[in-house]
Amino acid sequence: MATSVATPEVLAQAAPKAPVNKWLVTLSVTFGTLMGAIDSSIVNVALPQIRGAVGATVQEITWATTGFVIATVMVMPLTGFLGRMFGQKRVYLSCLVLFVAGSFLCGLAWNLPTLVLFRFLQGLGAGALQPTEQAILRQTFPPKEQGTAMAIFGMAVMVGPAIGPTLGGYIVDNWHWSWIFFINVPVGILGFFMVARFVQEDEQLRATARREAEQQRKHMDWSGITLLCMGLATLQYFLEEGQADDWFESPVIVICALLSATCLIAFVIRELTAVAPAVNLRLFKDPVFASGTLLGALVFAVLMASMFLLPVFMQELLGFTATQSGFSLMPRTLVMMLMMPIVGRLYGKVPARVLVGIGIVFAGFGAYEMSHFSLATGSSNIIAAIALQGVGFSMMFVPLSATALGSIPRERMADATGLNSLLRQIGGSVGLAIFTTLLSRYTVLSKASIASHLNPERWEVASRMAATQKGLMQHGLDAASASMASLQMMVGNVSRQAMVLAFDKLFVLAALMFVVVLPLIYFLKDPPSVGGSHEKPHIDVEI
Repeated sequence: MATSVATPEVLAQAAPKAPVNKWLVTLSVTFGTLMGAIDSSIVNVALPQIRGAVGATVQEITWATTGFVIATVMVMPLTGFLGRMFGQKRVYLSCLVLFVAGSFLCGLAWNLPTLVLFRFLQGLGAGALQPTEQAILRQTFPPKEQGTAMAIFGMAVMVGPAIGPTLGGYIVDNWHWSWIFFINVPVGILGFFMVARFVQEDEQLRATARREAEQQRKHMDWSGITLLCMGLATLQYFLEEGQADDWFESPVIVICALLSATCLIAFVIRELTAVAPAVNLRLFKDPVFASGTLLGALVFAVLMASMFLLPVFMQELLGFTATQSGFSLMPRTLVMMLMMPIVGRLYGKVPARVLVGIGIVFAGFGAYEMSHFSLATGSSNIIAAIALQGVGFSMMFVPLSATALGSIPRERMADATGLNSLLRQIGGSVGLAIFTTLLSRYTVLSKASIASHLNPERWEVASRMAATQKGLMQHGLDAASASMASLQMMVGNVSRQAMVLAFDKLFVLAALMFVVVLPLIYFLKDPPSVGGSHEKPHIDVEI
């Protein structure tokens, strides 16, 4: 009588799998994304202290931020490629280790070159964390909870930059600047052990990845990877440093623009003709993914510009410290944390176009309310406007992220999240570059416009100068010194009012851009009722 032998494969298939605990998976992978998102903004408030410690000029210290962002965008689109080559979980853990090690070394940096190098390493680690978490959450949550998954992801991506300046300001005010980096170490170690313990890759996905990895090794796409890294690095430098170098007046910026365009065009051609491309650009043939990703990048450009303007306004014109401005922005963060889970539950019940449209209206109206800000603006006015924006941001980010990935097969999820994150990051950089440039130019134009009316022969100007001079003389200044000081005060007031007018114009422009984006939701395609994201979860969790 023949007897059957239970092979290890048969036993593995017969063994019951541990139930998926999606919340443990979520908590595990969110640590890294949240830290990476916070580090994109937390360093900005500490740059004056860091500049003094490493002996750098104002222009040189910006490389601490530019290097981080360049490294991040270089890794994002390669997330799927790296996952197939080495395993999705292994890539996440390796990048988390690299991020934590880079953070620790940044805190020990002794000069500018070492700081820039360590920030670059930190950025290489951070680049894969965000897309990998997004892919894991999409594979973990059931179809009806995809909105919830993207709401959790959105809180890490959107709330991180919002609380970064507040946390950074508090650390700098109370401790040494190096702690903005050292604080990542214990959190990163905890996240590492949680991911190592709870998140396990699906065997079917791993088998598929191994087959594709063999093909990739036979036809290694070195030229595609090289063109991608060169194109994105020069593009990001162009966007980050263009305003400081007066854009195309600088030969370096011109070279970066030409090199970026050439490399990225060659990269697209290469990836569409390669046997085993490193980046799967054919995903953009899917109208659901293409419309959600491109519209998301466009919306994110306006979002980041809006989020950039208000802290600068409060610190430059209202006299807020970094910590005070951060705390003043907390209502927007709290509204986003409250709204995103609600929007996540609404996704799937309410069409994505409707949610995004309502979000655009709220965000646009919030920007319009900010256009009425002045030097006398109080906290209540700020809170009302940013609360509207918090609602709008939440209602846009969640459905755009969920819709874009709604029809992607599970084995292509890492490729799709990498491209989605990349386009969102580039969109934000473009928005910041445009609004930073316009802020400088609008300020110059407004100052010239105001100055043209300050004729000393006008009665209003002469009386204001005389009243100021009289007040200064009553405080002990002689007539000549009081006259000079009153003139300087007038010049200072002109500069401040010119900046107010410039900010008001930009807030109006942001509102108009939301209006322009609104009709584009027509092109947002809804995912099919069945598809890659509508299958059962494929990430197992060991308890």
